[in-house]
Amino acid sequence: MAHYAFLDENNIVTEVIVGIDENQGVDYEVHYGNFRSQTCKRTSYNTHYGTHKKGKEPFRKNYAGRGYFFDEARDAFIPPKPYDSWVLNEEKCIWDAPTPRPTDGGRYSWNEEKKQWDTVE
Repeated sequence: MAHYAFLDENNIVTEVIVGIDENQGVDYEVHYGNFRSQTCKRTSYNTHYGTHKKGKEPFRKNYAGRGYFFDEARDAFIPPKPYDSWVLNEEKCIWDAPTPRPTDGGRYSWNEEKKQWDTVE
């Protein structure tokens, strides 16, 4: 079972569907794209943060989701930027906070105004 992401004119994912594996000599990115008159890119359900959860070769850095951007130069799906201060992690194609989240097991949320992690009560 394969998954495919449809892109709008700005390379933003509008929908992800389950489709046919590309093992039958058909380019299903082209097939689905022509059927919908939209650009279509295959995405891997098992790829997140630039790694494949089953140890295989990661595919397009992240599993596509609605609102993700497809970066053609990186051949990667990038999630929406959560805060203006966050920067793109080039290796994983995800957004990192300017300071790492504390790892003490507590609950935190990002405070964009203060550019810091605040404790959640």
